[in-house]
Amino acid sequence: MSRTTAPWPPVETEAAQPHPDAPTPGTDLPPHYAYCFGCGDQQANGLHLRASACAGGVIRSRFTVTEGHQGAPGLAHGGLLACAFDEALGTAVGHLLRKPTVTGRLETDFVLPVPVGTTLVIDARVDGVAGRKIYVSADGTLGEDGPVAVRARALFVLVDIQHFLDHGREEELRAVVADPGLLTSQVDLNP
Repeated sequence: MSRTTAPWPPVETEAAQPHPDAPTPGTDLPPHYAYCFGCGDQQANGLHLRASACAGGVIRSRFTVTEGHQGAPGLAHGGLLACAFDEALGTAVGHLLRKPTVTGRLETDFVLPVPVGTTLVIDARVDGVAGRKIYVSADGTLGEDGPVAVRARALFVLVDIQHFLDHGREEELRAVVADPGLLTSQVDLNP
C-alpha cells in the first residue's frame, strides 16, 4: 500500500512569532488549569502530562501510561493517546504564542503500540500561522530515545476569551473567579 502525505501546513503560512514572554529552554511549565483532564494536578483520573520548553521552539510533554489508560490488554487506548497529543499540541500553542485557542482539527498516526508503563515523550512545535489558524505538529517516542510511536498534526483556532465565558459551565467559571490560582494559563486575554 502506498501512502501519500499531504503537505503540512496545508496552506501558505507565516512563521510563528513566539511571544516575548514565551518560556526559555529548560523551563518546566505549569498545568494551564488545575482540573484539566490532560495536565491538571487536581484531576484525579487525568493524564497528568508534564511539559517543559526545549531548544528550537519545541515543547516537550511526558505522559506515563497506566493500567487505567488501557484499550487492549497492556496497551494504551488510541483515543486516550489522541487526547494526550491534543493536550501536548495545545500546550505548545498556549505557551509559545500565549494566545487563547481551541482545537479545530486533530489527526493522529499510530505507528507503534504504546505499552502500559511506558512514558510517551511528545515533542510539539508550531509550524505556521495563517490568520486565526495555527498549525502544529508533534512526534511521540517510547521513552526519551525510543522509536516514534505516534505522530499528530492539528489546527488550532484563535478565539477571544469570550468564547470560554459563553460556553464554559457557570459553576467552574465561578470557581476560577473565587480561586484564580486554578487557572495558571499564561495567555494574553486580549489578543
